Amino acid sequence: MARLEGRATPEDTGSFRERAVRDRRLPAAHFREAPGGLVVSSLGLGTYIGALDAPTDLAVEQAVTICLTSGRVNVLDTAINYRYQRAERSVGRALARVVGAGDVGRASVFLATKNGYLAPDAEAKIPPDQWVASELIDRGILSPEDIVDGSHAMSRSYLSDQFDRSRRNLGVETIDLLYLHNAADAQLPSVGRDVFFDRLASAFELYEQFRDSGQLGAYGLATWDCLRGPPGSDAYLALEDVVRLARRIGGEHHGMRFVQFPFNLAMPEAARARNQPVAGARGTLFEAARRFGIGCFTSVPLVQGQLARAGPTRDGLTAAQTAIQFARSAPGSLAPLIGQKRPEHLSENLEVAGRPPWDEAEFSGFFR
Repeated sequence: MARLEGRATPEDTGSFRERAVRDRRLPAAHFREAPGGLVVSSLGLGTYIGALDAPTDLAVEQAVTICLTSGRVNVLDTAINYRYQRAERSVGRALARVVGAGDVGRASVFLATKNGYLAPDAEAKIPPDQWVASELIDRGILSPEDIVDGSHAMSRSYLSDQFDRSRRNLGVETIDLLYLHNAADAQLPSVGRDVFFDRLASAFELYEQFRDSGQLGAYGLATWDCLRGPPGSDAYLALEDVVRLARRIGGEHHGMRFVQFPFNLAMPEAARARNQPVAGARGTLFEAARRFGIGCFTSVPLVQGQLARAGPTRDGLTAAQTAIQFARSAPGSLAPLIGQKRPEHLSENLEVAGRPPWDEAEFSGFFR
């Protein structure tokens, strides 16, 4: 099957917003400008959790289709290790159908994936450990010495192989955003800061090559604790140091333009903890990202359903909608990435797009 050509552009993502505002009567504030002049919806579709089976494949494909054709979401987030490559393939099949039908153009969709974790093929006929051995180690793509904690690697040969597989799985020539997946969280405590930054520099050099070839739009870091934790902890990472490295590798027009991290009512550190160096002082992660021109996508807005079941409510919203509204309203946030497959959840969550995000005073008032 031929791969979809093109990538997200400012013109086409801007047209997606214009149609949503004009035809769907959505508030213009539902959309934000991301690095590179791209326009992204303040809700994104995440594809993390799910069984390794055909019904889940179909549910993910339907979710992608509904999100894109609703005119409410143009941000798709996945990873090669999600459901052992099946998540990427599900996204790719749905995207091909939607674009092929003329419902949405490829250049209107912001497509992100991640690499770094070991990602066996769930559709192979052999167990995962045998797949890693025969497909990666025996072929010289991955050295056992490069594997950290039994699950993560960031050697150039491995990341390059994973990027090529992601492009095939997704059926696209160009990926808009490639995250290095939980690299600091996985590697820093094991290999130390000097080795980690040497590996990070090598990865950034590789990603810049992908950009030069036209196969990648931008890159970033998908993280868990490292950007939100206290300075001095084993896995702590200063965004300032990452941006400085990116500038050394790629110059002022480097491609390290996005980060992803957890943010929700139970994990509000990115907006509350002043743990990041900002202009010689300490600021929050959101503040640091704004200063360095980095776009922020946030994960687990519902804490895997816990806030939907037992979270607070406000303004006539359900508990799930309140949690989503909170996450999308954080100053500096581009969009929370919502894992949603069941039609009733999609319908409930997508309704939030019809409301403007809270302003800064309303958002801050939620903490009180």
